[in-house]
Amino acid sequence: MSPNLWRFNKKKPKPFRVPYDQIHLHDAFARKLVSYCNAIDERDLVILCVGTDRSTGDSLGPLIGSKLEAMSLNHFHVYGTLAYPAHAMNLAERVSEIAANHLNPFVIAIDACLGQESNVGSLTIQDGPLHPGAAVHKNLPQVGDIHITGIVNVGGSMEFYVLQNTRLHVVMSMAESIAQSIYLADQQLHNVSTQRPAIQAMIQYKPTDIKQ
Repeated sequence: MSPNLWRFNKKKPKPFRVPYDQIHLHDAFARKLVSYCNAIDERDLVILCVGTDRSTGDSLGPLIGSKLEAMSLNHFHVYGTLAYPAHAMNLAERVSEIAANHLNPFVIAIDACLGQESNVGSLTIQDGPLHPGAAVHKNLPQVGDIHITGIVNVGGSMEFYVLQNTRLHVVMSMAESIAQSIYLADQQLHNVSTQRPAIQAMIQYKPTDIKQ
């Protein structure tokens, strides 16, 4: 779970934000992701979906990972699914795993977050690393060159309780929107450059995956 977006430093650029239920905006979100990916040179594109299915609100990441795994993407490696999540118990290990499997990867971190009531349901994409666990006071490593978040509920107090009582319908709908946007980005990357080698989604099993 990432820190509340409304607490970010005002000097930083605002994240690109779209409502999850406005389907016509998926292409705009995809183009934004493509712009980040096209700005890097011959680096593996890695998607790290952070979260756990033991908490409804925090299941956004692994839900997205499972959806992406089923899409047979051409340009992205995917880590973190419902079956093999990337969560607080194994995140550092997963980061080391990515570093071992990919030389200087471009990591797109994805996580749920809490925010202002007016922003609940928004999908965001922003430059810089994700700070997983900060909203619920966990000291976890920063991950990602850029990050995507879905604001699943209102933050400010009793975060664990809020996450447990987040509507599953909202989380699943947001996961579908983000997954579809990434799929569109994958297709656009294919159209822009066919020189990048095809990459299939990779999920590596680790014993710590089942601890949470």
